[in-house]
Amino acid sequence: KQWYQRRVAITAGIVGFDYDGSAHLFQTDPSGTYHEWKANAIGRSGKTVREFLEKHYTDEIAASDEACIKLTVRALLEVVQSGGKNIELAVMRKGQALEILDTKTVEKLVEETEKERDAEAEAKKKAAGKS
Repeated sequence: KQWYQRRVAITAGIVGFDYDGSAHLFQTDPSGTYHEWKANAIGRSGKTVREFLEKHYTDEIAASDEACIKLTVRALLEVVQSGGKNIELAVMRKGQALEILDTKTVEKLVEETEKERDAEAEAKKKAAGKS
């Protein structure tokens, strides 16, 4: 018999704050390299979510907790089919404990986000019909 050992490799997201309060998000790769991001996603469908974030992320959104959370929900809804049932959100703020949002809050955010997305799509259809 021969034994094979599979190398363990992970990608991790690391979030934290500098002394001046500025937030930082890093992604480490199995090779040991790391990259800093303003917004990122890892895991299954991470590329789709990352592309959405690259397209829609702005510094104005980053300045507001509510806007950041809504952007996160919109990005996740690009790859999650069953609404908020498969979404878990945690919010990290400087000097505060990590806040894991409860299921009801996530469901409400998903509902609001879907309504906003549908309204935007309807407005685009109307605008396209007028031109």
